[in-house]
Amino acid sequence: MTTEAESPKSSARPILYEEILKEDPTVIQGLIIEKIDSGLNQNELVIGIDPGQRIGLSVTYLGKEIERGLYTSPEDIANHIAKILGGLRAERKIIKIGNGSMKVAKEITGLLNLKFCSHFELEFVDEHRTTRKIKNFNKRGERDMLSAKFIAQREGYRRFVLPLSRTG
Repeated sequence: MTTEAESPKSSARPILYEEILKEDPTVIQGLIIEKIDSGLNQNELVIGIDPGQRIGLSVTYLGKEIERGLYTSPEDIANHIAKILGGLRAERKIIKIGNGSMKVAKEITGLLNLKFCSHFELEFVDEHRTTRKIKNFNKRGERDMLSAKFIAQREGYRRFVLPLSRTG
C-alpha cells in the first residue's frame, strides 16, 4: 500500500493506493479481492436482501462473499448498497430481494433508484425455504443474514432498473 505519487510506474505485485481507505469497508474488501482475482470468476456483484423487520444482507463480488450484515431500516440499507454499487466496478450489478415482505422490498428498491444514479438488475426471488433452524433462536440476526445469502444464490424474475435521470 502506497500513495499514488510514491508508487512505481510498473510492478509485478498488485498495488493498492492509500486513497481507498476513505471508502466503505465493504468496498475496500472488494477492491482487494479485485486485485488478487485470477480472472476466472465472473465479473459480477450480487447483493442478496432478506426484507422484513430485520433486513439481512449478503454481498458477493467476483464469486466471494465480502459482507454479511443486518439492518433495521430500509433507508440505512439503501444508503449502504448505493455506496457498494458506486464503489465497485462490476460488469453486472444484480440485486436479489426476497418476496417475503414486498412492502419493505419495494421501499428499498425505490430508495435505491433515487440514491444510485446508474442502472442495475433487480430480481424478486421466491423466499420459500430460505430460513434455516438455528439453535438459540436468532443469535444476533444470523438467520436473516443466512437467508439473504440463500436469496443471493437463487434465480428470480429479473428486470433492469434505469436511473430516474434517464427515465424522467
